Amino acid sequence: MHGIHKLIYGVDGIKAMLAEIGLAGFIAYGVHLGETIAAVLMIVGFRTRLASLVYTAVMVVAFLMAHTSPLFALGKSGAWLHEGIALFLFGGLGLFFTGGGKYSLSTKNQWD
Repeated sequence: MHGIHKLIYGVDGIKAMLAEIGLAGFIAYGVHLGETIAAVLMIVGFRTRLASLVYTAVMVVAFLMAHTSPLFALGKSGAWLHEGIALFLFGGLGLFFTGGGKYSLSTKNQWD
């Protein structure tokens, strides 16, 4: 859903966040690529390992930028506060190790 927001409203918000921590603004386009194109490629199973590697890298950066303060805090329901981003991160990492599977669009190479 973050990728859809960037499709509609642009990447200015993420550029500002990157500038606050001293990173170049063009990295925002890499974030956009990882949240939209890589996610769609993983869904359809085209170059799943490569797409999930890009996606996982974006999730690691997102975690480091926005989800580190109180790292082990619990929410109102007792769940880990950063559970959502961790699920996305480890889901992408899992797809990197397992690949797209039998019904993916690209199955005859190492980056399936």
